[in-house]
Parts: sequence; structure tokens; C-alpha cells
Amino acid sequence: MFQTSPSSKQAQSQDCLHRTGRDVMHRCQDNPLITIDDLPFECSNIWNAGVIRFRDEYLLLLTVETLEGVGCVYLARGTDGYTFAVEPEPFMTASKDGSFARYETFGIRDPRITRIDATYYITYVADSEIGQRVGLARTRDFRTVERMALISEPDTKGACLFPKKFNRLSAGYAMLERPSAGGSIWISYSDDLTHWGSSTIVLTPRAGHWDSNRIGPAGPPIEFDGGWLLIYYGEKDTSAGPLVRLGAAILSKIDPARVLARSNIPILAPREKYERMGDVANIVFSCGGLLDEPGQAKVYYGASDSCICLGVGTLEDIIRICQADDQEHTL
Repeated sequence: MFQTSPSSKQAQSQDCLHRTGRDVMHRCQDNPLITIDDLPFECSNIWNAGVIRFRDEYLLLLTVETLEGVGCVYLARGTDGYTFAVEPEPFMTASKDGSFARYETFGIRDPRITRIDATYYITYVADSEIGQRVGLARTRDFRTVERMALISEPDTKGACLFPKKFNRLSAGYAMLERPSAGGSIWISYSDDLTHWGSSTIVLTPRAGHWDSNRIGPAGPPIEFDGGWLLIYYGEKDTSAGPLVRLGAAILSKIDPARVLARSNIPILAPREKYERMGDVANIVFSCGGLLDEPGQAKVYYGASDSCICLGVGTLEDIIRICQADDQEHTL
């Protein structure tokens, strides 16, 4: 395995936590954490990563584009959340046969990880010439992985599961997803993780705001005392092209389709050179974050579809920004 260069990332990120700046989330001072030069193999590109705490490790599932232009997923392991060793062989690749193969001819990407009981579920985008769908896989040890089902309608760009079950119409599982049409975030329910329905819209783009064009869930919602913290991405069209930033919303703990508060400003925006220049410019895009130390949020994000970075902030600050207008939101 190849390991990114050791440094004082943990201490530096603590300094970052206390710095003031233009964003609610502050960048780890050693960003980017992982670039294409840090990989122990040749590839075309690296972008976006899901994250989970597993036993004594931080695990990232990285989207990698092969030299043939096909997306696949690699596993990176670390003990401090700042320095990672990328495994030399892919964790998941596109199916070559069976029912998944027809929908993964362009590969798989954007994995998001949710733990429910002792199982870790991975939602990912299955990409092909006939469109995109959401695939679901599971693992218990991050050594072997099993595909379960394709769980979305056609042309759904991404999805993530809630990490607990809800008592709603006997369908306990809940999923946030972003169908391409309309560019909004919807919630769907299931009693078996395979068949999904009872879909309801949760969040929509807002004309004139930073998230005016399209939005989507950036990672699985994070439970805290006041509800569910949802980090989401928002896109706004500009004269220079799309601008993608991260924002936050708070969903009801009991009824996750109900939005309690939503940020009127992004919590992280492309500002640094590695976020503004790359294969796709002016993008910060996340597939996962977590509450690490008490009150501390870590969001792992892809910058300009070219590297993996880390933003650190306080739960208190994120909630404050969401509740800044002191009113409940419907959409």
C-alpha cells in the first residue's frame, strides 16, 4: 500500500478548527489529503469519497477513473483521519456479467457508506450509456462486498441511506436521493432495502440563492440531539460555468421528510487553487462526513474532481448558520 506523507495533520487541523475565515467549514491545512500522485497505481483521475469509522480506523471509499475511462472504487485506510494508505487493488469494480452489468458499462462512482446495526451499506452511482441508477451493496468487514440491488428509478444521480429505521407505514428504511429531473432531494421508504416507494420531496433548489440550479445529498444524514444534520451540495450556473458548493439542513428526527432549518449561505465554497482548477473546475463535492470528537464535524470532499480534501468545523456553527433566519423551512 502507498501511504500519504506523514505530517502533523492532526495538530494542524485542530488549529484549522479555531481559525476564522470566509467559510463555516475550515480546510485542513494539509489539503489535499490524497491526489493522483499519492496512488500506488496509474489512473486517469480521482474524485469524491465516502467515509466511515470502522473499528479503530477511518475508511474512505474513493472514486477512481481508470486509464480506460471506467469508474471504480478503491479503499483507503487511516488511523487519525488525516493520513491514509490507499490499497493497490480496487474494492469494487463495474460488473462484467449478471443483472448489474448492463447498467455499469461506464463504471461505478460516488460511494456513500451507512452503518445499520452491524452491516455497512454502500450506495453508489451505476453509470452507463443508457443513464444512471443507484446501486446498493453491503459489507461487514471491508474485505469482501456483495451487491444487493439497483434501488432507484432511471436517471437518479445519487442516494444515501439513513443510519436507523423509522416506524412509517411499516417501511422502516429511508433513503435520500436526487433524480435528475428537477434537481431536488427526495426521500423514499422501504421495508426490505430492495423495493422503494412512498416518495416525498424534501428540498428543492432556490431561485436567487447559492443553490439555485440543482441540489443533492452529500452524504448520509448525521443524527444529533436536535435532529438529522444533512450536508448537501448545491449548484449555481454562472457566466463561467457551474459553481458547486456545500450547504446544510436540519431534518426532523421523527419525520425526516420535514425540514426544520436550512443554510442560506454555503458552509464550504471553492476558493483554493485545488478547488478552482482541475478536471472539472469550481467544485467542492462530498459523499460523506461524520461527527468525530464531541461537537466536531469532518467533511471529506472532492475538489475539482481531482483530489480528496477535508473540511473541519463545529456542529454548533453549522446549526447556527442553518437557524440564522429563525424560522422553519418547508422546502
